[in-house]
Formats: sequence, C-alpha cells, structure tokens
Amino acid sequence: MNDKTVKQKVNALKDIESHYNALIFGETDIEQLKHLKDIVISDEFYKKYKGVSGSSIDYYIRFIESKPTVQENESFTMDEFLSDVFIEKKELIQLISLLENKKNLILKGAPGVGKTYIAKRLAYVMMEEKDETRVQMVQFHQSYSYEDFIEGFRPKAEGDGFELKQGPFVKFARRAARDPERDYFFIIDEINRGNMSKILGELMMLIEGDKRGEQINLLYSNDKFSVPSNLYIIGMMNTADRSLALLDYALRRRFSFFEIKPAFQNETFKSYVNELNSPEALNRIIDEIKSLNNQIVEELGTGFQIGHSYFVGDAYKVDTANRVEEVIEYEIIPQLFEYWFDDEQKANDWAERLRGCYDGEK
Repeated sequence: MNDKTVKQKVNALKDIESHYNALIFGETDIEQLKHLKDIVISDEFYKKYKGVSGSSIDYYIRFIESKPTVQENESFTMDEFLSDVFIEKKELIQLISLLENKKNLILKGAPGVGKTYIAKRLAYVMMEEKDETRVQMVQFHQSYSYEDFIEGFRPKAEGDGFELKQGPFVKFARRAARDPERDYFFIIDEINRGNMSKILGELMMLIEGDKRGEQINLLYSNDKFSVPSNLYIIGMMNTADRSLALLDYALRRRFSFFEIKPAFQNETFKSYVNELNSPEALNRIIDEIKSLNNQIVEELGTGFQIGHSYFVGDAYKVDTANRVEEVIEYEIIPQLFEYWFDDEQKANDWAERLRGCYDGEK
C-alpha cells in the first residue's frame, strides 16, 4: 500500500470519527469497529468517503489485530525445559541452533513421541518466558488452502456477498514485524498433511532464512508483504501414516529436520515413571515396548516406533495399573494391527506379550 493510499484511508477514518462522533483511533474493540463499519456503509446520507469507508475501517482492524502486546509472563529456563520434556540437553542445544540458523524447523517422528509438546516448549525456552501471544498454532489437513492460510475471499457474517480476509499466517507475521526486538513462533501441526506448495504459494520463497524481509505482492489484496527475521516456523511431521505425502524437495531445502525418538532411556522419563504410585506394571510394559520397537525398526523403520507419550498424563497418577491396561488394549494394540495388517499372527503375538505384563507374566 503506497503513501497516498494510506493517507486517504487515514483521512477517511478521521472524517468518520467527526461525522459520527465515534472513536476509531485508540479503539481496540474489533466488534465495535465492525459495527461502526456496518453503520457507515448502510448510511445513505454519508457521501464524502463512501467509496473507501469500509476498506479504511478494515485496514484499521487489521492494524489492531497485528499490534503486539507486552505483558508480564512466567519465565521459562533451559532447566525447566529439561525437567518437563524428555530429551537430553545436547539435543535441546542442537534444536535451538538449528532454529536460530535456518528459521524453519520440522520435528519428525512416530506418533506419541511428544512433537507438539516439544514444539511449544522450544518456543518458550527461546523466548525465556511463556508468552502465548507470541506463539500461534494451526493444523494442516488435505483441504487446507492458500485462502485459509494467507488470504482469500470468505462469505460475510451477515451472508451478503464476500469479503477479503487475512489468514492466520499473514496476521501473525505482521504482528511480529511490528515487534522486531522479540521472537515469534508459528507452529504447524501435521505439516505434511497439507499440500504445502498450494498453501504457501508465493510465500515459498519468503520463508527462506536469507529472504526474510524481502517484499512481494500478495495474490488477492496486492498488498506488500514480507516474513520478518524474528518469526520462526516449527512444523511437526508424522512419519508413521502411510497416507501422508512426503514434502517436495523445493520445500525440504527450506527446513531443517530433527527426528524425535522414543525417550524410554531418558533419565527424566525414568524418574517420572518411578515416582508413580504403582510403577511395576508400567516398567514391565516399557521393557516389552523396547523389544517391540527393535522389531518395528527392523521391519518398518524408525518412524513407526511406539512413543513414550502413550505413558504420560495425569491419569497415570490416579491409577497407574488401570491406565496402563487402557492404553495397551485400546491404543497400542490397535496400532500394531495397522502396522502388521498383512501379518495378523505377528500382531496377535505382540498383543499377548503386552497383555502378559499386567500381572508380571510374559
């Protein structure tokens, strides 16, 4: 948007304030601003800036949505991360380095290894505080599009036609650009579930580390847009779902990839298990899961292992033995039959071995 257009919109907003004796500059209630917009557009007697009144108020709403907020937040240190997340210190240091240098990182791994949990806490530890206003998360799916992620025309709430709407990434990136002294983190769950080329469009170039700050015109609005250097992208990729597409090479070179593995050997995880009220059955199960994972790696690959997150949660603190049985019977055993859909006997054998751990038998 050039200076002349910006000046015209500012003048329109000032005139609307004067004409309707209404507050715009300084107003933070978005619903109130939308209500004012409806009044102005439907007023047959308001003529002066009639043609740009609606878009001018929309412009100010976008400014409000992208304006950063500063508040007191709970601190989050590296020691707190390591006591909360089951990875080693050297792995955390590597993750931070990868994200700082590449700007874009994908955590890949089997279901149940804590990818989403790690992603948010990686953002916290890099910010050194739990600031939810600087972390945004979306989940991709097969129907997700450029219009959902960047910008596109959407039906108006009142059902009368369409209006141009900014997507979550554009809003968040503009908020980060207005706050260059602090880091922002955009987290994408199930990143390989969507068609990335279709979703990112022209932003495929802008997310590169050495292209940050460069501007292009967006497809629909033709507004100038750039991805700021203080915006980091973290994606999570499920490696066990055969139905998901692999990322194309053009996209792959724009990300670093870090595999999250089961953490059964992690000392913090072991301490967590042994502090439960009745850890015996769970320890037997974990020993069996380790053997199971060895066979899974040999036959299917590392991305299909059973993760440690299956055995984490408040329910284990209430009734460890009951929760162990629930997870094995209704989550892990069905997964094994999916893995070995062509060899039910093998899945049955492992199911019986796992069930045998409930009373100490194998």
